[in-house]
Amino acid sequence: MKAISSIRLLILTLLLINCYHVKAQQQMANLSGELILFHAGSLSVPMKEIAAEFSKIYPNVKILSESAGSLASARKITDLNRSCDIMASADYSVIDKMLIPRYADWNIKFASNEMAIVFSPKSRYADKINQANWYEILMKQDVSFGRADPNSDPCGYRTVMMLQLAEKYYKKPGLAKSIIEKDAAFIRPKEVDMLALLESESIDYIFLYRSVAIQHSLKYIVLPDPINLKNPAFASQYASAKVEINGNAPGEKQVMTGEPMVYGVTIMRNAPNRAAAEAFLAFMLSKDHGMKIMEKDGQPSVIPMPVQNFDKLPAVLRPFAKKK
Repeated sequence: MKAISSIRLLILTLLLINCYHVKAQQQMANLSGELILFHAGSLSVPMKEIAAEFSKIYPNVKILSESAGSLASARKITDLNRSCDIMASADYSVIDKMLIPRYADWNIKFASNEMAIVFSPKSRYADKINQANWYEILMKQDVSFGRADPNSDPCGYRTVMMLQLAEKYYKKPGLAKSIIEKDAAFIRPKEVDMLALLESESIDYIFLYRSVAIQHSLKYIVLPDPINLKNPAFASQYASAKVEINGNAPGEKQVMTGEPMVYGVTIMRNAPNRAAAEAFLAFMLSKDHGMKIMEKDGQPSVIPMPVQNFDKLPAVLRPFAKKK
């Protein structure tokens, strides 16, 4: 009798395993079509890597990825009525302020970053610049630098915030204004646009995210925590930095307030391929898949964090968030 029971148990186990594989194959076959992804420029490298790994599991899903400044990406949806499935922002608040509640219901916070001064071995004074003198180097007449447009990209307004904080930290009145007014010709729509300028030696330095420097094997100056917008312990200090940018409507303005950097991601209410979008985000937010790639590329995970409208999250994404 024990032998028969063991055989029955073995048969049942094999049947369950077979059903699991059949179900997985059916799910892979059912996921197909185009998946439209709008994302921040600083996510270009990890998103490309994540998409490549996802495609090995779901080969019938064609990922159409568009990189732009997070504000510009949001305006594709709000102003241009562009259709997309997923929007990933370098600043979670862009989704909160521009897409919720009309275009999306929730916003999962997933990664962090920090500001840095990025350069190449060919940059002027590359052998002399450090954490204590970077602002003096940048103000030299023979040095040029680039920064992102605050109205297009969070890296742009975060650069201004960082300079406001640096003015207080280094006790240099007027520092922020002096740097902001210098080299305005090298302001670009998003942070990664400036990499070509650095490569061509048109500029010497870039105000950029540390992750982008890591991803492109560039040199960078690590900035002190009180000004780099990374450390939650300095949240109240970061909040003293404020930048006015263009709002949603023509002539409208909105104020962005400094806070520790946190990236956010959502699925659009009218996502054309919701099933594929949910599968992609579950893969991207998984510790062993997408977030492993993010960590390697210099963007540490903050999962899980509290999410507004947690009850509206798809069940497959709830493990990556907390209820507020």
